[in-house]
Amino acid sequence: MGAYEGKKGTCGTVCLKYLLFTFNFLFWLAGGAVMAVGIWTIAAKSDYISLLSSRIYAVSAYILILAGVIVMITGVLGCCATFKEQRRLLRVYFVLLLCIFLLEVLAGVLAYIYYQQLNEELKDNLKETMVQKYHQPDQDHITKAVDKLQQEFKCCGSNKSSDWAESVWIRSNEARGRKVPDSCCKSQSELCGTRDHPSNIYKVEGGCITKLENFIMEHLKIIGAVGVGIASVQVIGMIFTCCLYRSLKSEPY
Repeated sequence: MGAYEGKKGTCGTVCLKYLLFTFNFLFWLAGGAVMAVGIWTIAAKSDYISLLSSRIYAVSAYILILAGVIVMITGVLGCCATFKEQRRLLRVYFVLLLCIFLLEVLAGVLAYIYYQQLNEELKDNLKETMVQKYHQPDQDHITKAVDKLQQEFKCCGSNKSSDWAESVWIRSNEARGRKVPDSCCKSQSELCGTRDHPSNIYKVEGGCITKLENFIMEHLKIIGAVGVGIASVQVIGMIFTCCLYRSLKSEPY
């Protein structure tokens, strides 16, 4: 009977080992995906981040990158702990899983909080940023971001194209008679912004605020879903780890 119980326990341990190994492999791949989402958000969309006064959007992405790196390292550690059957390594692995879980929940919560306040922030800050900083000294990153925003989203001005009438640059001689920046034009060319007829420039209801808000909201949903989704999967890994930890015999320290 004792031999049977021992054999049964050994089979259970082996099954747990392979389940945890499979989980770690998938977890490692998920870590790469999480890191990729964070890097993509920062690298590909960094221009738009410069138009936001709050840094919560960028911080959420950086948290995902950090979590992704730790996940990939933890996945390797988990495989080692599983096959070496060392309770000490399993404890370290469990603590790392818990830390990553908290990081990703934090990223998800930050994304949700920012999602709620995004509309007000854009209303309060985007117009001022565009009219006060466009084509101003030491504000090249803002100029580049605004031009990219208007061309990529086919919009002109924060709320409407006439917002540009308040622009410091448009009112100056440097604008050379332009009524809007050239990036507002449907077919962009030098000084095309001197003519603000709807046939020449983008006139979109809600302006660039609506376009940028929709864009960021979609990405916040992705950041939040990835963070909370991976965190939920990690709960399974922590359960497997606890089960394997309990099934192994204590080792001398």
